[in-house]
Amino acid sequence: MSLEPESQPAVPDVVPAAPVRLLLVDDEPGLRTAVQAYLEDEGFQVTTAVDGEDGWTKAQELLPDLVISDVMMPRLDGYGLLRKLRADERLGGTPVIFLTAKGMTADRIEGFQAGCDDYIPKPFDPDELVARVHNVVRRQERLLQEAARFADADIGQMAKQITEIRSLLASGGGGKKPVNAVQHEFTPREASVLQLVAEGMMNKEIARRLETSIRNVEKYVSRLFTKTGTASRTELVRYALEHGLVD
Repeated sequence: MSLEPESQPAVPDVVPAAPVRLLLVDDEPGLRTAVQAYLEDEGFQVTTAVDGEDGWTKAQELLPDLVISDVMMPRLDGYGLLRKLRADERLGGTPVIFLTAKGMTADRIEGFQAGCDDYIPKPFDPDELVARVHNVVRRQERLLQEAARFADADIGQMAKQITEIRSLLASGGGGKKPVNAVQHEFTPREASVLQLVAEGMMNKEIARRLETSIRNVEKYVSRLFTKTGTASRTELVRYALEHGLVD
């Protein structure tokens, strides 16, 4: 008689959701410590920075889900940090909340015009800060989910069309590049996005491959439409293949 234990059904692994990564940038040590402790108690993963320059360095390393930044800081203020974030390919879509003692309407308007997502004047209620952080994070998640849904909606049809285009070009011209190939001044990132679009990848996959945001991929695809005079991904791929712009 076998004494081997009866096999038990496999229990599927449950992967917990990764905590939201926050970058807190403020030159006041006391406030920095208190806010970090409060946010960590609420389940957020918080990294702190002492001013805008330190915040910029840590943002590039961390790639946070959200930045909470003071405005008035030495070396680099909140507006300067925000401009650097918005100009960066990987960080351009990161939500930013300004946390500052400046509460005048003109200052709030300046903050929103600079591209911040929310603005909380000091002194503030910690519970209100947490609520606003949750709100901005949820809004960002909805935007990304919606973008991903539309990006993936026609992936099967898109892949089929790309295969047909490649087949037609190969049968008609042996797959060779045209003699008078059109020259375009693409940036290295635009060229990378074009190649991946031609391989049938959608925006979410391209963003993951290039370690950037879906919003930035959409920006590059839009630029490619403009530079090539096309109006859809299928037209763009056909144009790129016909003119030898991709492999």
